[in-house]
Amino acid sequence: MSDSSAFIEIDMFPEEVNSMDHWEVIHFKGVLEEVADDYRCRLVHFKIDRGTVIFSFDSDELMANILNILQDDSKDKA
Repeated sequence: MSDSSAFIEIDMFPEEVNSMDHWEVIHFKGVLEEVADDYRCRLVHFKIDRGTVIFSFDSDELMANILNILQDDSKDKA
């Protein structure tokens, strides 16, 4: 594990979802925390900005896996 300064940004929710107290944001953060537990790492950054979720883990392996999944998903939609 390393101190990663990389962040993942995903347009996840409608722009109206802009609060850490919104139930969908709370749920998604919980999912990310469960994934972190599975990888024995921590969710070190989590923010919501007008529907866009910005997050980071302290595991380069997990960050790379998520980026690969997102890239594969974008290729499937192209």
